[in-house]
Formats: sequence, C-alpha cells, structure tokens
Amino acid sequence: MKKLIFLLSAVLFFTACSEDDASVIDQPTDTVEDLARRGCATDEVFKEQLAADPSLAARMQQIDEFANNFDLSEARLVNGQIVIPVVVNVLYRTTAENISVTQIQSQIDVLNKDFNAQNSDFSSVPTIFSGVKANVGIRFELDQVRRKYVNRTSWGTTDLMKKSTGLTPLTPTTKLNLWVCTIGNGILGYAQFPGGSSSTDGVVVDSKYLGTTGTATYPFNLGRTATHEVGHWLNLRHIWGDATCGTDLVADTPTHNTANYGVPTYPHYSTCSGSPVEMTMNYMDYTDDRGMNMFTNGQKTRMLSLFAAGGARYSFAQ
Repeated sequence: MKKLIFLLSAVLFFTACSEDDASVIDQPTDTVEDLARRGCATDEVFKEQLAADPSLAARMQQIDEFANNFDLSEARLVNGQIVIPVVVNVLYRTTAENISVTQIQSQIDVLNKDFNAQNSDFSSVPTIFSGVKANVGIRFELDQVRRKYVNRTSWGTTDLMKKSTGLTPLTPTTKLNLWVCTIGNGILGYAQFPGGSSSTDGVVVDSKYLGTTGTATYPFNLGRTATHEVGHWLNLRHIWGDATCGTDLVADTPTHNTANYGVPTYPHYSTCSGSPVEMTMNYMDYTDDRGMNMFTNGQKTRMLSLFAAGGARYSFAQ
C-alpha cells in the first residue's frame, strides 16, 4: 500500500502566448509515430499552472487532504449516481474535424459504461485485482454541442481553445466542458484538475481520439482517452505518480515504476520495492484503449469526495 502524501516537485515556468498574440504558431500535427504511444499533457499543464499561480498548490493540497479523510457514505448520490451534464465544444478547420453528433454520443456512451462498470471488458480484470475493481457511479449526459470554425491547424496545450480564439466554457461550475480539436505534438488529450480557474476548467480531447466511430483512430479508438482525461478532471493522477515509483495518492493501486504503453502481457511486474504486479489495465495508465478496463475503489472514493459538502465540485451535486 502506498502512503497517501502530497508531493509537489519544483516546476519550470513556460510563458503561454495570449489569445491575441499574432506570433502564436500552430503546433505540429501528429505523425504515424505519434499514434503508437499515448500522450497526455495533464501533468505538464498542471505544472505550468502551479508556476503561474502559487496559491494553486495550497488549494490542491486541501483537496487531497479532503479526499484522504472522506467517508464514501458522505457522497451525494441521486439514485446511486452523480449526474454530470457535458457541453461539447467542437473547434474545426476541416470537415473531418467537425465531428458528428453520432461520434460525440459514442463517447458519452463509453464514459457511462466505463464509470459504471458496464464496459464489456470489465470482466477481463485479473483475479488479483477483482477485490478492488469499482463501479464509480457517475453518469454523463450530453447537454449540448457548440461548434466554431477556426482557421488553425492545431492548438497545443496553452488553453487557447478555451478563450475567445475558440469557445469559452459554458457554466463550468455545473457542467463539464469538453473541447474537441486538433491538439498536435502527439498529445491525445489533457484535463484540468479541480482547484484551478473556472475559466479554463474542463477536458480537451483531440478529434482523432474521441469516441468509437467517425475519426476515432486505432489504437485509441475505443473512447478511453476521454475516460482517462475525465479521471484527471475528477482528481485522479497518473497511476505511476508522474515519477519513478511515485504515488498517485490512492492506496489500492500498485506502485508503478513508470508509464506502460501498448497492451503489456499480464502479469507485468514493477521494478519498485516489493515488485508488485502493475495494474496496467487501469484507466490512468498509458496503455492502448483495448488494454484499459478498470478504476479501483480507492480511485472511486477520491473522485466522489469532490461532490460531497466541502468538496471541490460540490456545485455539480446540487
């Protein structure tokens, strides 16, 4: 079991261009090589936000302490579930990027299956982890789709898609905003942890990795990029803690030495102390979509703590 501690390492500040800066250069689009490995920029964006806003570290520590002390019986559930409306903001330059409602709905369907243990591969969770695999009990409903044509080949990770250059978030204290656009640089998606500014709150997923139809591209064509990023939005860290043998602040996930890619052969042993079998099938690892199928009870408790009185996303539970 991993000790629940809050670790913040020193970070470097990278100046982000403003939305009106004409010198902003589009990021390179993905190559064939980029598609071979999952890329999530959540931790990098988080570190930049910490550098830009020193008070964020204290807010995050409070959120983590709240989660650590949370009793699952305190969760505000309606008919056993939290219901989250989703606003999908589509930014497109090409017809392909202007993804269909069918593709968007396929992603909502995946989220509902993955967060409610209704995914067909949930039964594939190895026996060693069967005692901790979780039905989180969060339901997602498509609230509306907003679209905007933009003459931009890619957006990078500077949150410009969330400003007037793209589409500003709609009611972010009661709705999950999901931006769909071309990110570039091999990044499939990223999210903002709770505690950050509401003006940038939400999840970003590249249009090539959203849902299960249309432009969804193998090996990330089963909607698990959004599952992974929504996990971050609900305060889950990468399972390896973004450090060698780091902590994800969850007690019932094994210590991973680093990220895993592809679909590792089970059992895959960690090189960390005790050589535990790694939970490579956890949604918060970097494996291919077909290799992911579970959250844990500890992750469930951490996520649902956000919706309790005093939790960082309590406004969603009202």
